[in-house]
Amino acid sequence: MLDVTRLRVLAAVARHGSVTAAAEALRYAQPSVSHHLARLEAETGARLVQRVGRGVRLTAAGRLLAERAEEILGRLSAAESELAEVTGVRAGRVRLAAFPSALGTFVPRGAKAFAAAHPGVRLEFVEAEPPDALRMLRAGEVDVAVAFEYAGAAVPAGDGVRRLPLLTEPIFLVTAADAVVAADAVVAADAPAASSGLTGYADAAWIGGCERCRAHLLSACAEAGFAPNIAFTTDDFVAVQALVAAGLGVTTLPELALTAHRHPAVRAEALPGMSREVFAAVYGEPPDPPATTALVRQLTAAARP
Repeated sequence: MLDVTRLRVLAAVARHGSVTAAAEALRYAQPSVSHHLARLEAETGARLVQRVGRGVRLTAAGRLLAERAEEILGRLSAAESELAEVTGVRAGRVRLAAFPSALGTFVPRGAKAFAAAHPGVRLEFVEAEPPDALRMLRAGEVDVAVAFEYAGAAVPAGDGVRRLPLLTEPIFLVTAADAVVAADAVVAADAPAASSGLTGYADAAWIGGCERCRAHLLSACAEAGFAPNIAFTTDDFVAVQALVAAGLGVTTLPELALTAHRHPAVRAEALPGMSREVFAAVYGEPPDPPATTALVRQLTAAARP
């Protein structure tokens, strides 16, 4: 049977890129890390690391085992926390990953209500975009992931992940308040934005967001009959609005981003038929651990309009 401590060492080497960095992260002596790696290779009968110059790199077998080690260690951590809640050994904890605009809007309200109702449970947060949040959930690094998917672009979560709907948020076309867009194309200040939608800005410079948001923008513009000229790319919705306000381009943003931060010099026009679904994801078959159930319940209440 594989030794958990040695799996933890291999995962640390994979994560930090060297024996020295792994030793520092684990607070082990460097020879101890090397010893654990050698013992793990003996246990598995496979070459897991190879020397490259003064460092090491993982072999194909090492990378495979390191990925599985991350999942195993995450599940062990989750099991410890769940068992603590059931047996009452300690108060336990619940861990949440959420994307930035959710953390900037309804998540703190839900967290406050949860903390008030369950003061003995430690609540931990991490900011993560949906792909990373769902990966962390599958690996057992978090208990709840708040994520989103655009309407018409659903991707099955799979691997035991269950989705619990929280809200549907509309998508807005965001332009400078004076409707003037600098760059190669200029949109007249008196352009009828409410009726033009995306096509009214086909020749404008565009600002793209995160990878999934940018993919949705490209798809929406393609349906409108044009390919957007993406002049700037940033997943910071504060920076996006600042660029728009400066007249450097136009963009689309979901409602939560505009609720979390609204630049006074931008105009937002709801785009008919465009929205995205925000959901809480949990892992495994019900029933969920009590703390997880309670947190999802408070997030659901906080997400209501």
